Amino acid sequence: MQVPAQFEYQRATSVDHAIALLTRHGPESRVVAGGHSLIPMMKLRLAQPEMLVDINDLAELASIDVQPGLLRLGALLRHSELLASAEVGTLCPMLHDAERVIADPVVRNRGTVGGSVCQADPSEDLSGAFCALRAVAVISGCSGTGAGYTRTVPMREFFTGPYQTVVADAELLVELQVPILPGSGSAYLKVHRRSGDWAVAAAAAALALDGDTITEVGIGLTAVGARQFVAAEAEDALRGRRPTPEAFAAAGRIAAEHCSPADDQRGPADYKRHLAGELTRRALERAAARAVRRATR
Repeated sequence: MQVPAQFEYQRATSVDHAIALLTRHGPESRVVAGGHSLIPMMKLRLAQPEMLVDINDLAELASIDVQPGLLRLGALLRHSELLASAEVGTLCPMLHDAERVIADPVVRNRGTVGGSVCQADPSEDLSGAFCALRAVAVISGCSGTGAGYTRTVPMREFFTGPYQTVVADAELLVELQVPILPGSGSAYLKVHRRSGDWAVAAAAAALALDGDTITEVGIGLTAVGARQFVAAEAEDALRGRRPTPEAFAAAGRIAAEHCSPADDQRGPADYKRHLAGELTRRALERAAARAVRRATR
């Protein structure tokens, strides 16, 4: 039988209340929302929190807010809600690409955007997507004097290692902010063994075009050992260039060279490296095509 260790449970009624509970119960407390990552780990006793703080009542963290040049996503937003948003699909089609291949409808209906990135699984889909989009995490906490604070961290600095992030024990991720650049397009492509499975390899690409010049680019890689989920060298090779198939193929080769996949049950490292390069090329081509279509509407 898979049975969690004994734990206490409280429902938070506000962000401040959730942070107060996390502060009071210390590093052995955990936040639960969808629970699709945490609960299986607890059943296997890979995680044994003494206190679960349920944040499902915090409706203020489940919003989608579109502002000029900025898309704000609440951390408690369900995957299915993000996928159902027409505005998100128009502004950041990459996020819809990624959400369509995350797990299954049961997980998407309960799992949350914030929970996915805070899990920091090396094969998790949204981490690479948000890094490619140069999103910013908004984190709330409480200082030693009892005063509340909010800090922002670029998603490219959010992950400190496998299953580790910059969110401290008594802090709460409350929002993800995605900049929306003019002339931009994005795409996410994934290879997995079966529908809903973790990625064997995946690539996210976001481009901003000014005429026939790439003014900004973001490339995220998942499940292939890319540092901070980013292919920075490939980005540098594209910035200021024309969006041609040759340029995208070269960027794919650079991305493959600078990732560090490992042999595991999902495939050998050489295969994953090949996928990283090919998926990067294809994601860039699709992102560029979407940017052109958006500019001509």
